[in-house]
Amino acid sequence: MATINVIDLRSDTVTKPTAAMRDVMARAEVGDDVFGDDPTVKELESETATLLGKEAALFTTSGTMANQLAIRSQTEPGDEILVEAGAHIYYYEGGGPAALSGVMCRCLAGQRGVFGAADVEGALRPVDPHFARTRLVCVENTHNRGGGKIWSREQIGEVTAAAREHGLLSHLDGARLWNASTASGVAEREYAAPFDSVSVCFSKGLGAPVGSALAGSKSLIDRARRFRKMLGGGMRQAGIIAAGALFALRNHRGRLAEDHAHAKLLASGLSGIPGLEVNPAEVETNMVRFRVKTMPAAQLVERLKARGVLILPVAPDTIRAVTNLMVSSKDIEEAVRIISEEGK
Repeated sequence: MATINVIDLRSDTVTKPTAAMRDVMARAEVGDDVFGDDPTVKELESETATLLGKEAALFTTSGTMANQLAIRSQTEPGDEILVEAGAHIYYYEGGGPAALSGVMCRCLAGQRGVFGAADVEGALRPVDPHFARTRLVCVENTHNRGGGKIWSREQIGEVTAAAREHGLLSHLDGARLWNASTASGVAEREYAAPFDSVSVCFSKGLGAPVGSALAGSKSLIDRARRFRKMLGGGMRQAGIIAAGALFALRNHRGRLAEDHAHAKLLASGLSGIPGLEVNPAEVETNMVRFRVKTMPAAQLVERLKARGVLILPVAPDTIRAVTNLMVSSKDIEEAVRIISEEGK
């Protein structure tokens, strides 16, 4: 029986460490990170903080942990945070804001995940003991459910200025900030500058096997470190995984443009298939969302899986594909051919 070539477009989290990355991980210097003794973790945290223009950074197991630590470190139970209705913090983090920080989420209606100062100001609670205290505004760049939508510096400046004017703190969920920076040419530190905290991920487009980071002021990171320990996120000889993240940070940011080119290639190919609806102009980074008009999205996903193309439904009639380190232009062309055959 012939072996099926698997083309995995479910997410950029499916990436596997390269041989060079594995070699660096195998040779990593390690220590007890809870005691502050792991030199590789400390190097990663320092380099990440510098890259983002912040005083300090904290290595975490996941982007979800980094985001939830940002919320817990900047709010108190009973506060309210402002998030876009499709934000990862609200949609995909298991109710973490309520369970871990005791805060309410006020959801703003954005356009592909982007909202404005008027949305922030319209959602503010009056200063009154009857109401939750609005405390934190969260921005996601790029926006996952927005199809990899990039926030511009101007949009970010507008929202963070409104937050400051009304005494609010701000957090940037930058899980795919590397993609936003690569596509726009805006340095990560420029995107991060207006925010009190920023999270970044090493295990998506950068291809590390594990890890994210939270960056901000030293006092914020000191507070977050305590909460990380409280949540069971204190790691011991974590230099082994930090080495993979550090390698990814230094060597894989530049290649993200390949993923973006592959996403555009995929969108262009899908746009010519009857029964599918996609707008190639909306593809800004490594995500492609397309609508299926011939059958339920989940049914097409199952048919594609049988032929080695892995992809995820995100709505009854919508599929999301994410290009990544493991997928070549040849794979994209093959995926388009198979989707064309199965999507009729």
